[in-house]
Amino acid sequence: MRTANEACPEGSDVSRKRTPNRVTDISRATSEPSLSGVRLAVMAAAAGIGIANLYYNQPLLEEITAGLKTSDAVTGLIPTLTQIGYAFGMLFLVPLGDMFERRRLTMLFTFLSACMAFGTALSASISMLLPFSFLLGLVNMGPQLLVPFAAEIAVPEKKGRVVGVILSGIFLGVLLSRTVAGFIGASFGWRAMFVLSGVVQLALLIALQQTLPKSTASFEGTYSGLLKSVWVLLREQPVLRETCLFGATLFAAFMVFWSSLIHLMVQPPFNLGPRAVGLYAVLGAGAAILSPVVGRAADRGNARNVAGAMIVLTIASFVVFWLGRTSILWIGVGVLAMDLGVQLCHVSNQGRILKLAAGAQSRIQTAYMASYFGGGGAGAAVGAWAWSHSGWAGVCISAIFILTIALIGWLAPQNR
Repeated sequence: MRTANEACPEGSDVSRKRTPNRVTDISRATSEPSLSGVRLAVMAAAAGIGIANLYYNQPLLEEITAGLKTSDAVTGLIPTLTQIGYAFGMLFLVPLGDMFERRRLTMLFTFLSACMAFGTALSASISMLLPFSFLLGLVNMGPQLLVPFAAEIAVPEKKGRVVGVILSGIFLGVLLSRTVAGFIGASFGWRAMFVLSGVVQLALLIALQQTLPKSTASFEGTYSGLLKSVWVLLREQPVLRETCLFGATLFAAFMVFWSSLIHLMVQPPFNLGPRAVGLYAVLGAGAAILSPVVGRAADRGNARNVAGAMIVLTIASFVVFWLGRTSILWIGVGVLAMDLGVQLCHVSNQGRILKLAAGAQSRIQTAYMASYFGGGGAGAAVGAWAWSHSGWAGVCISAIFILTIALIGWLAPQNR
């Protein structure tokens, strides 16, 4: 069921009044008002390649621990700091997409991501690696500029589908990043993965320069006013607040699992390594395939119901993780269910929020994604803590507790 805010068509008087400092809609300011198939494919690929930077470290934690002669507790901070850095970037950098020309901004952050990947690879100690992990997350903003960029260019009746396609690229990047990192790390060492990442990011600059259209900013004002308008949108848009809750809690549970899985895999009865973690990640590819379908559901106004179903599915996945904790097969079933739940809920959330206020998509994306990756950073920390104190049982219980918060929010009468 749609809320009152979702029922308001984009560009209506209500939407305009609730969009701070609205100047012009970028879809009218760009030289081309719609997305070609080639452009959409390149943007989806770029988003996927960019987002992968955040996840290469997860299957490599054991190798980093051994290589830098540190402890599991300390290396557990690596994915935590990467996610926290990404949350800070979402909060303080992505709003610039409404204030400056998006094409140049996307290319700038892609270049900086390459630099931070090289810095990560060259880190000689954990004291160097931890700051670079944070900075890699902080500047890796290209993917989150591309999502609202594509939504602004798309015709209104296809925004959900277009967002679904971009998110398909992002999901494949998230999933395949662990697979690639697992195999490259096992074959050539963890540093090789980040060298390759830097090289690919530099090559990506060429494709972005030739493909992305130029844009005109939709916000005029100061940087402080830009950031303040994010909070105004969050206060005035109940749909945005609800999706922030759903996104933060589901991604927290997701990170609780992935930040702990390698520790389970290296123990009996599995006695496996980073390759196993990478192969499990491939199971989530089904979420990427279904993303455009869920995007169409968002176009028809059914996104909230999809979100509720995905919350329940994700809770069920952690029950499977606990009951099947000694089985490679049942862990795989749980991974498939969890990835479908988390990623498709994310698609439904994005389909809802990117229709709320024309000309403010980057700031809406900021509010949602800062919550999303803030939840991810917290989840990675909870996963490391739960594993060190209570093992796999602590990991599963912690995730279910977090997901219950989302379910209560979805069932709350005032939200329905």
